[in-house]
Amino acid sequence: MAAWQENITTGRFEGQTVIVTGAASGIGRATALRVAREGGRVIASDLSGEGLDNLVAEYPGLGFVPVAGDISKEDVVQGVVAAAGGRIDALANVAGIMDSFQPVHELDDGMWERVLDVNLTAVMRLTRAVVPVMLAAGYGSIVNVSSEAGLRGAAAGAAYTVSKHALIGLTRSSAVMYGRRGIRVNAVAPGGTRTNIHAEFKSQLGAEVLGPLLQANVPPIAEAGEVAAGITFLLSRDGSNINGVVLPSDNGWNAV
Repeated sequence: MAAWQENITTGRFEGQTVIVTGAASGIGRATALRVAREGGRVIASDLSGEGLDNLVAEYPGLGFVPVAGDISKEDVVQGVVAAAGGRIDALANVAGIMDSFQPVHELDDGMWERVLDVNLTAVMRLTRAVVPVMLAAGYGSIVNVSSEAGLRGAAAGAAYTVSKHALIGLTRSSAVMYGRRGIRVNAVAPGGTRTNIHAEFKSQLGAEVLGPLLQANVPPIAEAGEVAAGITFLLSRDGSNINGVVLPSDNGWNAV
């Protein structure tokens, strides 16, 4: 199979302002770069200020607007929206964290709350903040990054699986609520992707049950840019007739 190669669509986001969370690394970084290379002004949000500084320094000509902070906190959400300056054409909710493959009886409150805060509550808060801007403009596109774990129960632990299933529910509800007002809301569900997100089995039961299933079923690992290509398509006006979908970007894993 030929190696994947990114093909930039020049000017696809020209004149648009796009918020991308998790922009310092992995899929978020690849998404932010793709949008910026295609002419968009990117409000780049991430917990890692150092990672955002590196992004800006490496690509000084792309005009990133970095906003560092924990996106699960309301003050950071408001800072991201303020940085957009009154215009928000699109939002990519990419930031997320893994659990440690624990089943529910081994799950502590700290893990549960942190995973849901980042993977679900932060998405709700940022969506809640940008929708009024999009409603006023009569246009907007939101893409939430779920996961293969949002489609099945055999890809992660209880906390991560719940967060990504719930994110699909938030996507579909929002698509119905706002679709006739010009706002499209879709989700992408990546499979194995080469990022810096690290997850280790901290549960013997989790390893015994999920380990063999993952080893047998997971297709080849994708590059972050491959997933970003699907995200940016849905963010852009190329996806104008697509609303409320969950697009697997998993090399066919969902078909197994």
